[in-house]
Amino acid sequence: MNDAKSEMDSPIEKCRRALQIKSQVVVNCLSELYGTCLLLFIGIGIVCQFDLSHKSLNTWIQINVGWGFAITFCVYTISKTSETNRTQLYTYLAGGHLNPAISLMFYTFGKLPLIHVLYYSIAQTVGAFIGTALAYTLYYDQIWHALGAARIAVGPNATATLFTSMPPEHVSNVIAFYDQFVGTGFLALFVAVIVDKRNEIPVGIHPLLVGFVIAMIGMAFGMNVGYPINPARDFAPRLFAALIGYGPEMFT
Repeated sequence: MNDAKSEMDSPIEKCRRALQIKSQVVVNCLSELYGTCLLLFIGIGIVCQFDLSHKSLNTWIQINVGWGFAITFCVYTISKTSETNRTQLYTYLAGGHLNPAISLMFYTFGKLPLIHVLYYSIAQTVGAFIGTALAYTLYYDQIWHALGAARIAVGPNATATLFTSMPPEHVSNVIAFYDQFVGTGFLALFVAVIVDKRNEIPVGIHPLLVGFVIAMIGMAFGMNVGYPINPARDFAPRLFAALIGYGPEMFT
């Protein structure tokens, strides 16, 4: 009893109680921001290591597996924070989407109010922007060593793929859109399969299976435009790249 009481009176616990946020919606939004920030920090770091090393430190398979691991551990990291009901799926119904497309999917299932989709999407986009900035800061010296002052968004010498998906010149906008539609559709489909209670998949392995899905989609549909299946992951790094010198061509 004394040990439990001393733990409750520890400085960390006192600080936690003082800073506790009462609104679960605010907690979930902060969780989305934090989780998406971690996801982009790790994910863009993986891509930077691949591109800046001239593909000598990573392979395409490692990129896909790395993104899969990233989504898995980021969802695990924030799952308890965004939990509202232990009998529910402790990540996806309470938060931990890290992707506006997934939040929108749960709205269509009647599991999430539309206004929460908006809140989550904003939080995810802000988190993605911060995560991109952190990855850029970490690899700042390597980027300048490899690129100098050149910031080329499109063309054979483009380097904007460090941050976001940029289709090659021979891939049309129609195919690029189709590619994104298919990839995002498969993601939503398999997430729905994973969280469907009728399939009796243990809740604790849901994030791991979603990571497998991400890796699978990358291996199957990554060639055209790099499987941009997350609007926050695509838009926020695109905006960041435009602000650091790539300019409006990031949105052409």
